[in-house]
Amino acid sequence: MIMICSPVLPQGKYSSYDALIKRIEQLAKANPSICAVKTLVRTAGSKDIRVITIGTGEIEKKPAIAVVGGVDGSYILSRELAIGFAEKIVKDSGSPEIKALLEKVSFYIFPDVSPDASAQYFEKTKYERSINSRAVDDDRDFKTNEDPSEDLNNDGFITQIRVSDPAGNYIMSPDDKRVMVQADPSKGEKGAFFVYSEGTDNDKDGKFNEDGEGGVDFNRNLTFNYEEFGANAGLHPVSEPETKAVLDFLFDHFNIIATVTFGPQDNLCQGSGERGKGGPPQQGSSAGQGREAGPENGPGDMPRMRDRRITSVMKSDETILRLVSDKYREITGIKGSPTSKNEPGNFMDWSYYHYGRYSFSTPAWWYPADKDKSGDVAFLKYSDDKKIGDVFIPWTEINHPDFPGKKVEVGGIKPFAEIIPPEAIIDSLVGTNCKFIETVAAMRPELEFLDLKVEPKGEDVYRLTLKVHNKGSFATTSEAGDMNQWTRRMRLAVETGEKQKFLSGQKIQQIQRIEGGKFFEFSWLITGKGPVKITAGAVNTGFISTTADLK
Repeated sequence: MIMICSPVLPQGKYSSYDALIKRIEQLAKANPSICAVKTLVRTAGSKDIRVITIGTGEIEKKPAIAVVGGVDGSYILSRELAIGFAEKIVKDSGSPEIKALLEKVSFYIFPDVSPDASAQYFEKTKYERSINSRAVDDDRDFKTNEDPSEDLNNDGFITQIRVSDPAGNYIMSPDDKRVMVQADPSKGEKGAFFVYSEGTDNDKDGKFNEDGEGGVDFNRNLTFNYEEFGANAGLHPVSEPETKAVLDFLFDHFNIIATVTFGPQDNLCQGSGERGKGGPPQQGSSAGQGREAGPENGPGDMPRMRDRRITSVMKSDETILRLVSDKYREITGIKGSPTSKNEPGNFMDWSYYHYGRYSFSTPAWWYPADKDKSGDVAFLKYSDDKKIGDVFIPWTEINHPDFPGKKVEVGGIKPFAEIIPPEAIIDSLVGTNCKFIETVAAMRPELEFLDLKVEPKGEDVYRLTLKVHNKGSFATTSEAGDMNQWTRRMRLAVETGEKQKFLSGQKIQQIQRIEGGKFFEFSWLITGKGPVKITAGAVNTGFISTTADLK
């Protein structure tokens, strides 16, 4: 019997690390028939990376979707969307629709892959943090964590300091005096302030808060487009235990066909030009046993291109991305586009280019941008219009030890205010994004046999023909994934009786990637009466089987 746990926290509240762990454990404890939890590793900050597996039957032999939260620890909403999806699909698992979905699809949910960073939101002093707790010499002065932020006005938030100075390069924005913007000499503007992160220059190197607690950013530590010596990128790609553990898990689960990531990267709501355009490099081919309706290549053609680096979205994958993007907008009702954050070494790009899966990512919430105003100005206007209070710390004069005799003020937009929504709309966002993930799962590749025929050819010889059809929207693997070793190839097998023999056709053969709505046709000549069993598929497509009676 399925039991549904109640959330530890009231609805519409952001969960601390401890509260999140309790929600995860309660979910698994109350629903052991469809839900399991595994601890992958412990971070430098002594926090666990958990993965939730949800499914029925042979979970690892069915197509699966990986849902990832917390790739950037400052995006607190992403954790709520991930754990919220797990709770909702378990809650709805008794409904005919979700029960049928779980019979065909499995889910792996990572609620928070950056728990060291996300914990900062719940600390006494809040600041946006995306790095783990590994001690790192960020400014390469052979010291670690020696120049952190300080809460100079004791309000519990790290904002900014502005120092009045005619040699400065900042001014108060003409659109909103609360906001500091860089002076534009081409407009005749002259700077009047220097602006720094709130704190002091502890190591007296002229920089402020450049070497605080931590660390390495999970979302800059991946292998694709990794930035050597980049800020918070780690000593080398996948240098962190949590990064390695998550990637090892994903690589070990060949049944995963797509990842859905909640974080700063977006490929669901940006314009098509920003998603990336491209097509496959020149491919070679070889003869195959079957044929697909339309294209020249047969099912034996297995393009690899392991020596060719893909740097833009492949043509057929772009078609799927557009389709999924349209679904996301339709389901969520979201409008506009978030500010693009194309950080090197990020998870969204890694999942597509190096892991070879369909990769979808969105922050799920943002305020409307204004091309004529700076981001901070647009945000404050949005907050004023929506009557969202308590997002700005008024500029207040303080005495600063690094600037004797100068006017120094502390203030600015509160940390997290621009990237996470008010708690009142969490439940609504969870609901619409859960529906989106379910829709993505329903678009999975799904095989079926069509037009099975047995034709007697005389002298106890029979021609057996059939089509392997993909009735799903997704191809059996992404076009990018068709070229890497981390994608399982579909196999077609025919089992005959002891007195039957093949005259033509292969007993076991690989099936090339099949796009949604397409098929391959296969044919064999077999001598001898009796039943033959035909099986097709892979763990990332699911398996199908049928029997033909040669008579």
